[in-house]
Amino acid sequence: MTEPVSTNFIHSIIDKDLESHKRDSVYTRFPPEPNGYLHIGHAKAICINFGTAEKYGGKCNLRYDDTNPVKEDVEYVSAIEEDIRWLGFKWEKLLWASNYFDKMYEAAVELIKKGKAYVDDLTAEQIKEYRGTLKEPGKESPCRNQSVEENLRLFEEMREGRFADGERVLRAKIDMASPNINMRDPVIYRIAHNPPHHNTGTKWCIYPMYDFAHPIEDAIEGITHSLCSLEFEDHRPLYDWVLREIGWWENPPQQIEFARLNLTNTVMSKRYLKAFVDDGTVESWDDPRMPTIAGLRRRGYTPESIRDFCERIGVAKSNSMVEISLLEHCVREDLKTKVESRNVVEDPIKVVITNYPQEQSEMVELENNKEVPEMGTREIPFSREIYVDGADFMEEPVKKYFRLFPGNEVRVKGAYFIKCEEVVKNEDGSIKELHCTYDPATRSGSGFEGRKVKGTIHFVDAKTAVKIKIRNYDYLMVEDEEGKYVLNPNSVEEKWAYAEPSLAEANPGERFQFFRHGYYIADSKLTSDTEKVFNRIVDLKSSWKPKK
Repeated sequence: MTEPVSTNFIHSIIDKDLESHKRDSVYTRFPPEPNGYLHIGHAKAICINFGTAEKYGGKCNLRYDDTNPVKEDVEYVSAIEEDIRWLGFKWEKLLWASNYFDKMYEAAVELIKKGKAYVDDLTAEQIKEYRGTLKEPGKESPCRNQSVEENLRLFEEMREGRFADGERVLRAKIDMASPNINMRDPVIYRIAHNPPHHNTGTKWCIYPMYDFAHPIEDAIEGITHSLCSLEFEDHRPLYDWVLREIGWWENPPQQIEFARLNLTNTVMSKRYLKAFVDDGTVESWDDPRMPTIAGLRRRGYTPESIRDFCERIGVAKSNSMVEISLLEHCVREDLKTKVESRNVVEDPIKVVITNYPQEQSEMVELENNKEVPEMGTREIPFSREIYVDGADFMEEPVKKYFRLFPGNEVRVKGAYFIKCEEVVKNEDGSIKELHCTYDPATRSGSGFEGRKVKGTIHFVDAKTAVKIKIRNYDYLMVEDEEGKYVLNPNSVEEKWAYAEPSLAEANPGERFQFFRHGYYIADSKLTSDTEKVFNRIVDLKSSWKPKK
């Protein structure tokens, strides 16, 4: 694994905290909202939170931010846990924000009693209007200075369900002229009667806002370093304000922000990804074109490659765009020493070797992985009729084309030299088959002396070939002429291909290198005993180049 490209400033902060004895241990948490599947951006956050805990011999909790029952679903809970395990991490405790609803309610009452919170009847639109702008201060709500007793009564009535959704909110009383708009009396509780909460049922019809719930959850769990993405930087004063005003903890958590992952050709929003699922743009959350961890897993990416990628990009304080080619490079680097090669021909062309005995067949030997000789060899059949890849023949070759064309001789990998003698066509002018001759001496090696053959092609035996379906992928999002990302109408191509016999036994989830085509995986959902479907993981070449 290579060194990250940027210094991990989070670890520098923690090192100082430990050296000064501000902290004696490290306790982090990963707090997803169960309102969708996790994507590659979340993988970075997972690696940072769990990886930081691992580095310092600390602990990391998995805590669900289930404060908004309208958007949450148990399907997402199961998916999140599977993703974290698959990436190779273990949580210390599995927790829910809803575990602390009683404590949060007590904290809100405490703020009201201190004159630091009030119940407001302004509408959402009015609250937004009263908040002001970056250049102009906000305007106080008429409810801002009502008595503590009145606020306590109204808040209790909110809890009892006496108001409709949106009719009342609880707001922190901070500073309507603050240069940080997040500090202009933010909403900390809202009403939501339906649906019932998955964990607390109908006990509550008021729910805390994330900015209020987050610091309380961290403090209750004893989190030392609350690591979150950069958009929460402007919310940190509110995080600190809540803990300070409640005053229940001597050594409250420290929030530290890091830059989110932005990846070219990739949507990094659960809301948009959910829309793709809902409108049928993709098959499901785990569609191999999706940047979800489930989609990448089904696509054939490995957890090691994703963790390597997250390590390489490092942890930065400012947002930047990362080339998706780096992620693909990490996948190649991981797979090239792990998977075996197989012969598969796309757009197959039949080759008849006219001077090869009609009833004869033999086994030829091929290496399983040229990068790792220890992975051994395998034998595949060879006979008079074979299939070659459509890209390996040109009737009118372009300059520097060294594969098969009329009159040219090539080496068939693992077998013989063959020469194209005739192109046989169908009535419509398409190619029916190629007639070639072979040199029997070239397999034993005695016929190689003095021969100059530049091209080597692969093949599958026509008699024993297995028909498989392959799915080749392009990016789900591509740039248009104006430089804007739009949906790619050609993001997936399905085609039939011929493969060597061993792929008939491929099991769902098995990965292979299809010789000269790329890395593929037997689809975990579509592969069966009767049909073999392979997803292209990544091609063999990388456009990513390391910085000098």
